[in-house]
Amino acid sequence: MFFSVTMSLDGFIAPEDPNELMGKKWVELQKWVFPQRYFRERLGLGGGGEEGPDNDLVRDTFERTGANVMGKRMFDAGEHAWPENPPFRTPVFVLTKEKRDPWERLGGTTFHFVNDGIESALDQARQAAGDRDVRISGGADTIRQYLNAGLVDEFSIALSPMLFGQGIRLFDGVDIPLEAQRVTHLNYRLPR
Repeated sequence: MFFSVTMSLDGFIAPEDPNELMGKKWVELQKWVFPQRYFRERLGLGGGGEEGPDNDLVRDTFERTGANVMGKRMFDAGEHAWPENPPFRTPVFVLTKEKRDPWERLGGTTFHFVNDGIESALDQARQAAGDRDVRISGGADTIRQYLNAGLVDEFSIALSPMLFGQGIRLFDGVDIPLEAQRVTHLNYRLPR
């Protein structure tokens, strides 16, 4: 199980207000992904787009994913924002307390609503994924639950060169050991 998210320099991955999820500030945070050729094709945003390491990362993330898990807050924000053919193209297991029948969309995306815990959602997602990986698509609370349960194998963060100021921090309340290099150096040039 893995996750990959975009995070601001000050540690935020989403605005606090659910009405602003997928809004202007979030779009600014995700600004790097929208020009990528693979992402544009996947969302039907038109031809063209950038190629290179960022595009390869986006392609690899989608292609290795056989099933997704997400929280209800993220689902609620995306339900009306995603196109008729959402980008997932896999089964998606939504953690919720709500009872709801599966919701089939175009392109192979079916949202399944799981209300008996993160382990059940992961078991169902693993079974659906076959020999591919399970990705936690978000949001932060869902990621933290899986991290704190010791169920995440790896993660990657695209660090956006912006200060979000406030919102939902990814690692609040997480206390896990990490295996990585001792330090990552980030260098930014400020515009004048």
